Amino acid sequence: MIAVLWAAVLLEERRFHEEQKMKQTLVAALASLSLVISPTIAAAQSVSVNRSILPDTPYTLIFPEPMIVAGGGVEPLSVTINHPQAPLQCTMTVVAAEDTGWTAEAALGAVDDAEVAASWAEIMPGFALSTKGTAAYQDATALLYEGSSPESSMGVPLTLVHTETVANGRGYTLDCYYATDQSANARPLVDFIIANFATRSDADCCIGAEVALPEEATPAQ
Repeated sequence: MIAVLWAAVLLEERRFHEEQKMKQTLVAALASLSLVISPTIAAAQSVSVNRSILPDTPYTLIFPEPMIVAGGGVEPLSVTINHPQAPLQCTMTVVAAEDTGWTAEAALGAVDDAEVAASWAEIMPGFALSTKGTAAYQDATALLYEGSSPESSMGVPLTLVHTETVANGRGYTLDCYYATDQSANARPLVDFIIANFATRSDADCCIGAEVALPEEATPAQ
């Protein structure tokens, strides 16, 4: 039951993400591939904070500048952030989840590597899982897995870092994509975003770095 429910949620989410990526020129325009991502959070000097104002879908998404909110959706609720000058994008999604007994540890034990790889291969041909485990959000433990593909709809080899958790009847996923050749610089930013994500709307900043006081980004409507 758990696997079937969550698989359906993730399939809907991935289809939604792909539709958004194909439509958004911010993601599709990869002329900026020649630019590099700053390797340190400190170089950003400040962060932005995006919070939900809706009581039934709380979250706090904290991300370093110069990343910006680039899009989102209502059904399911989602927020997409990206780097305007480099191939790095993260999408957070919140959906209803009936599985109140879900744990990251149990989900990790149930991960089918071949099934996960096949589910992502539709938009990332040749996707192969490389790592799986758990990760800490600010207020919850998440399932984490990552992998890469030699080709993608973005036209370059991509690396995916996927995290998910269930809290208070809601399922949260946070997926970050970046050009594989930018891994050394992109991954610290992704780790920062994951570590500072929260399933509540009143989370503080920041874990993993000393930064300037956060700027409150426009909440999801």
